[in-house]
Amino acid sequence: MGRDMDRRAFLAAAGGLAATGIVSGTMAAAAEPPVGQKVKIVAVSCSPRPGKTTAAALKAALEAAAKAGANVETELIELAGLNIPVFDPAAADAPSDFAKVAAKLSDPAVGGIIVGTPVYFSNMSSLCKAFLDHCMALRKAKFALSGKVAGVLAVGGVRNGGQELTIAGVLAALMCQEMIVVGDGKPTAHSGATLVNTGDDISGDEFGLGTAVNLGRHVAEVALRLAGASRV
Repeated sequence: MGRDMDRRAFLAAAGGLAATGIVSGTMAAAAEPPVGQKVKIVAVSCSPRPGKTTAAALKAALEAAAKAGANVETELIELAGLNIPVFDPAAADAPSDFAKVAAKLSDPAVGGIIVGTPVYFSNMSSLCKAFLDHCMALRKAKFALSGKVAGVLAVGGVRNGGQELTIAGVLAALMCQEMIVVGDGKPTAHSGATLVNTGDDISGDEFGLGTAVNLGRHVAEVALRLAGASRV
């Protein structure tokens, strides 16, 4: 009984604070970092085909992220054409282009990362898996991605083509990096952005593009809030 009363009292107090605008005002104050302090959102396209539908979907997400606040900067990294081989623990130090990508992702200015991948047989691309496996180096480097916001986008050949299964697999890997994982924001608000590629074109997928926009905005909003709160 006592615990129930305490809980009701807490909820009533919280409701009162929200009604007076104290809670919303505090959240708004923490939503933006100080003027001049940039928060970067980086999207990583794990499609082996440059400039195709995965990249296009990520661009839509980044455009939405940039509108979330004046302090937001964005960058798209395409892994297509880079030397990101299958991860071999016995040859982890072998020359590759991963170090260049890792340096960008681990930059303290990066507050959010969106990983995009095409769907192959209800799973991520082999390039995406290789990239995530190479991120073991970032985990070993004192969890260099810890505290950064992460979102995932998947592009499949049909509406129910394994996008959510793919997103779940990528999110699991990002959670192992101690990242703060989020889904696409309201009103769709699920595990991530799910798009349909019809003839190398996503422009007709209104719902899917909406999830990409919601994801980009949500990642940026959370990153901004965290950046602001960490500097209050």
